[in-house]
Amino acid sequence: MVQKYQSPVRVYKHPFELIMAAYERRFPTCPLIPMFVASDTVNEYKSEDEAIHVIERRCKLDIDAPRLLKKIAGVDYVYFVQKNSLNRRERTLHIEAYNETFSNRVIINEHCCYTVHPDNEDWTCFEQSASLDIKSFFGFESTVEKIAMKQYTSNIKKGKEIIEYYLKQLEEEGITFVPRWTPPVACKSESSTTHTRRPVSPAINIPDSATKEGLNNKEILNTSSSPSEPTAGTPDDKLDADYIKRYLGDLTPMQESCLIRLRQWLQETHKGKIPKDEHILRFLRARDFNIDKAREILCQSLTWRKQHQVDYILDTWNPPQVLQDYYAGGWHHHDKDGRPLYVLRLGQMDTKGLVRALGEEALLRYVLSINEEGLRRCEENTKVFGRPISSWTCLVDLEGLNMRHLWRPGVKALLRIIEVVEANYPETLGRLLILRAPRVFPVLWTLVSPFIDDNTRKKFLIYAGNDYQGPGGLLDYIDKEIIPDFLGGECMCEVPEGGLVPKSLYRTAEELENEDIKLWTETIYQSASVFKGAPHEVLIQIVDASSVITWDFDVCKGDIVFNIFHSKRAPQPPKKDSLGAHSITSPGGNNVQLIDKVWQLGRDYSMVESPLICKEGESVQGSHVTRWPGFYILQWKFHSMPACATTNLPRVDDVLASLQVSSHKCKVMYYTEVIGSEDFRGSMTSLESSHSGFSQLSAATTSSSQSHSSSMISRWRFC
Repeated sequence: MVQKYQSPVRVYKHPFELIMAAYERRFPTCPLIPMFVASDTVNEYKSEDEAIHVIERRCKLDIDAPRLLKKIAGVDYVYFVQKNSLNRRERTLHIEAYNETFSNRVIINEHCCYTVHPDNEDWTCFEQSASLDIKSFFGFESTVEKIAMKQYTSNIKKGKEIIEYYLKQLEEEGITFVPRWTPPVACKSESSTTHTRRPVSPAINIPDSATKEGLNNKEILNTSSSPSEPTAGTPDDKLDADYIKRYLGDLTPMQESCLIRLRQWLQETHKGKIPKDEHILRFLRARDFNIDKAREILCQSLTWRKQHQVDYILDTWNPPQVLQDYYAGGWHHHDKDGRPLYVLRLGQMDTKGLVRALGEEALLRYVLSINEEGLRRCEENTKVFGRPISSWTCLVDLEGLNMRHLWRPGVKALLRIIEVVEANYPETLGRLLILRAPRVFPVLWTLVSPFIDDNTRKKFLIYAGNDYQGPGGLLDYIDKEIIPDFLGGECMCEVPEGGLVPKSLYRTAEELENEDIKLWTETIYQSASVFKGAPHEVLIQIVDASSVITWDFDVCKGDIVFNIFHSKRAPQPPKKDSLGAHSITSPGGNNVQLIDKVWQLGRDYSMVESPLICKEGESVQGSHVTRWPGFYILQWKFHSMPACATTNLPRVDDVLASLQVSSHKCKVMYYTEVIGSEDFRGSMTSLESSHSGFSQLSAATTSSSQSHSSSMISRWRFC
């Protein structure tokens, strides 16, 4: 497996020429890098005007590896070749390095670049990327990979320190300024234009996901004296190392790399709203920075948010009055770490009454709005306290908890809420303080704890009786001035006191079932599962010729082939797939097959459009103008990807293909509509204009001699 690294942009607040003077002092050897034993120049080139300087060195490294491994490998030192291309005119230095030792067994490539900061020509930017591919190493592949990654990570940390060390050395020698390159007198007339214009750095030629990363906010570095405070970055900006430390926290080099690579993958595939950096980081932390696992759950969450318009919940949804009066929870200042503090008086809350009056869906919607508000408050507190705050603290008072809280439908609603929150808001709970836990609490904990992630459970602190008032109690986490009055503090807490919900507000089962605020049904989209050998099919009956069938679908998981068929006779009633392995657990998910296996293409039904292969993450809009009445079948079929070509740096699509092939399961979210021919043009114009923000909208018109139909298909990547 290829291991990859991509750094954020690291900014030196010194001119490029001074940084180059410091960089050159690393050779022929550097005492700050003990493993860097020596280096010899093997090739060197200088242009006549000295603007271009290319130097190739052979570097000798003493790798910190077990003696047994060195003995088996038969080497004491490892040699690398490093090529530095300095362009003084453009003020850039490109560095390429690769291993000479064991090059037939191990492939290591590194690319680095020093460039002038785009917004301040007196500052210098540095970017770095690398890849490691161990094909074979005497049966010690895993060991060698760990050693290589450890050594490389250690050197990354030292990189900036080394430059700063030599900058200080130059300063001690009285060198604080190095003049810029200027063309020789004979060349000035023909080079004056080049010299007076602002330097522009060429693109860095680095592999795969190593491109397009770096500075996140140009506002960070607008002035040379004191940089302004950065705000949340936009998808097109680059990630800056200072921004990461200020807004995301102290990350290891490999964690920074994981964040940058996943962020870039989203930029390439998600043409909607890019999640904020701190939100992407939460999913990475939830999966211990395993990019593939984090990407999977993040994509599922983004699809869920899109389907249920969660991004707009705070602006478009007002909680019912019953919740405002009887839901005993609310935000209350912050804890000692600056985390927003949410207080929940669960023991005073009538969970049965709330469920009977509102239903499970309204409670879930309310909890989602609380989580969305929590994300917003984390951003605000990050700015207020000047340090990264990505989670909140929850204080749960169980005074009054009794057997009525164990009402089965109420516990069921609680478990579902926990499941949804765990899947879509990972690593948002910094600490959970459970106070005044009664004897009945262990029963509730036994029911709930299996549904809570192990990492989340470690954040729980449980106090029985008045233990929270003693050493190691509430005062360790919350300032005395903001301890709520109902816990013996002096701060008035505006959280509702709860109480019993009047039975006059209860609704019947039918009323709750038909409630139009239900979250899972508040969408025009339907979900379907597609399996290998079991496509999902939708039947549309057309009475009037020249009607227009329109569709809009998202490929949530796997790759599919989209087909449109026509038949003069109706297929048999839909059969839902009954195989145990194909059971559907997601809300609204199904798998319907209409085309009978005895039907023959060309005799019983015909294909009216060319098959359309849709990749995971694509969102597709299209239409088909019908020629004849009859029955049209829209089909989403599993697409088996051919084996990927061998390459040291697999593409994003190849990685996705390898992930989905093993599961033999795809998911789509779709919406279809039939429009009269007279309404077609206006409807499609409206549809296109409503999605004009997407960057990749294309249309194509094709005609079929069999169906004389026309279609228009537009697609974009969403995740």
